[in-house]
Amino acid sequence: MNEEFGAALAEIAEEKGLDKNEILKMIEASLAAAFRKDYGNKDQNIVVDLNPENMAMKIFDVKTVVEMPEDPQKEVTLEDAKKLKKSAKLGDEIRTDITPKTGTSFGRIAAQTAKQVIIQKLREAERNVLFTEFKAKERQLITGVIQRMEKDTVLVDMGRATGVLFPSEQIKNEQYKIGSRIKILILHVESTAKGPKITLSRSHPDVVRRLFEIEVPEIFNGVIEIKALAREAGSRTKIAVSSNQDGVDPIGACVGQRGTRVQTVMAELGGEKIDIIEWSEDPVKFIANSLNPAKIINVELNEAAKEAKVGVMEDQLSLAIGKAGQNVRLAARLSGWKIDIAGEKIGGPSTDEAGPETPEVESEAEEVKEAVEEVEKQEEPEAEQKPSDTHVPDLGKGEVPTENQKAETEVGEEMQEGSTESN
Repeated sequence: MNEEFGAALAEIAEEKGLDKNEILKMIEASLAAAFRKDYGNKDQNIVVDLNPENMAMKIFDVKTVVEMPEDPQKEVTLEDAKKLKKSAKLGDEIRTDITPKTGTSFGRIAAQTAKQVIIQKLREAERNVLFTEFKAKERQLITGVIQRMEKDTVLVDMGRATGVLFPSEQIKNEQYKIGSRIKILILHVESTAKGPKITLSRSHPDVVRRLFEIEVPEIFNGVIEIKALAREAGSRTKIAVSSNQDGVDPIGACVGQRGTRVQTVMAELGGEKIDIIEWSEDPVKFIANSLNPAKIINVELNEAAKEAKVGVMEDQLSLAIGKAGQNVRLAARLSGWKIDIAGEKIGGPSTDEAGPETPEVESEAEEVKEAVEEVEKQEEPEAEQKPSDTHVPDLGKGEVPTENQKAETEVGEEMQEGSTESN
């Protein structure tokens, strides 16, 4: 191969991430476009074979043999094909050498056409390579650098491509600083004329799943499996795990020594709370676990409607429901059951069923009240029948008796003398 040509080919291949043979085919296509511009005609399907060793090229008019040609530039009838090649048959490819004997000398316009063709081919190939590369990383977690902000939309540099983090895929109240590194999930990749469109996410449940795979080797190795996951980004996540190996505690492995593993995940998510529960095939046990940290008394299932009625103690009711219903809402998503929670008393009706005081209690209270009133009425007449004390003036203190008091005193003395005589 020509040294200069080979060096240029290797450099382009390394820069664009393409194979040398693909680049060589692009060059042949650009030469074919240039030849068509200066030497070809509209009925020719021109193909160029380039020899990289001596940089020589051969030019062919290539057509396929068919019964009824629809595109005369690329197809030919069997009768016309046999004029060029007697052994031709349907489906064969007829290659007619049209290389000029005097060689080729492309003009400025033809050279410009070749340049545009090869640039276009390189861009298309590069877009295809990028699309294939990032399509394979869909739903995977990668590290990117925040490039710039366009209102509420964040553009993230991922090396060979730029991804878009829309407001709907961001964590609520999370701050993004230009130049800072961030772990993001490649949510969706689609091909466009300008290259792959890469949609990123920080709020998707798979973000938590991939972070645990990074932090917990047992999950990455398949010893522990994440069975279900429910998330409200920026606030709280519930994750159900199970162990595929005896003797391995799934919750303890995810929490880590002194909580180091789960704290690392929480820190990456801006302090989002994470509840790790044990998964169970028994729906009753799984629903009870999913409502942690509330203590569950009983669970009644309605298999047909996929509904569960859960009983909890009165003091656990608010804990089971959670702030704005968040705990029970996440538990319902995690378990796949519609959950209805009711507070209950031990040995008594539930708070939902308990009503006002019963009539029996009210009647007893009225009877006691009436008995007290009767006793008070009986005591009042006795008090009225008691004679009032007669006021006797104390003469020693200088009190002057009135005429009535004197008469009452004399009558009293006479009664005393009469009683003395009779004795």
